Amino acid sequence: MKKYTLLFLVLLSISGYAQNTINNYKYVIVPEKYSFLKQTDQYKLNTLTKALLQDKGFTAYFDNSDLPNEIANNKCGALTVDVLEKNSMFSTNLTIVLKDCYGKTVLESKQGKSREKEFAVSYNLALRDAFTSISDTPYSYQAAADAQNKPTVATTTNASAPASATTTSVPVSANVPVQSAPVSSGLPATASAAVPAGTVAAANAQPAANATKSALAAESKLAPGTLYAQPTSTGYQLIDTAPKIILSLYKTSVENYFIAGNGTANGIVFKKGDNWVFEYYNNGQLESQKLLIKF
Repeated sequence: MKKYTLLFLVLLSISGYAQNTINNYKYVIVPEKYSFLKQTDQYKLNTLTKALLQDKGFTAYFDNSDLPNEIANNKCGALTVDVLEKNSMFSTNLTIVLKDCYGKTVLESKQGKSREKEFAVSYNLALRDAFTSISDTPYSYQAAADAQNKPTVATTTNASAPASATTTSVPVSANVPVQSAPVSSGLPATASAAVPAGTVAAANAQPAANATKSALAAESKLAPGTLYAQPTSTGYQLIDTAPKIILSLYKTSVENYFIAGNGTANGIVFKKGDNWVFEYYNNGQLESQKLLIKF
């Protein structure tokens, strides 16, 4: 009988792990440096990874930044991302891997490739190419599933309570301290107030979690048409999400002032107030085009 019970528990554990997907996670931790590069955030590759994950809907943090208590006290509440390089003489090949706190792969991208000769551009294009397979993977954060990753802390009743009082476990939460004092059932789930031991404000917590998720997702989305600025030896390459090089910027002695060209038009890009502007001549007429640039 014990053998059957043990077998059942093993199968149940495997079944639970098989359901572990990116939908279980709200947060992703991004390293400040990848192992195949020599410098921190070299070629802005780590910054680009973070931006792409936020565009996907995750809330991403660098591993050297201050983390919210929700994941600082529970690393299993977040995924970690790594980028792997496969050496090749004629192309740059990158793969993106999302892992849980046990080092198990939750999602692995296709191998992104680029044959550009300039490293800054090649790494950028290869990473974007790899991320297309993650972009195509449906993602919708499920708060209930994420709660399963949180550690629990045991709470007991007061010593003067009847001997029949039971011991309960509640998820650790920075906003829900465990106390013995009662509270009103109408208290919002996000308020920093005490709740009775073992009480779970499920009715209020779910709408609050959904509202927070929507707000964070909205903040992480970049405006349509945004161009990513990737450093080069002479300035920057402005690249869209295709990915495609839209414009080349060349540094000048004046801050926020670049010589620019796209193969068909040459002009200048400069900052005017809070906006970036590309000005050039077209058939003798001065054209002015507003740009959305993410440095």
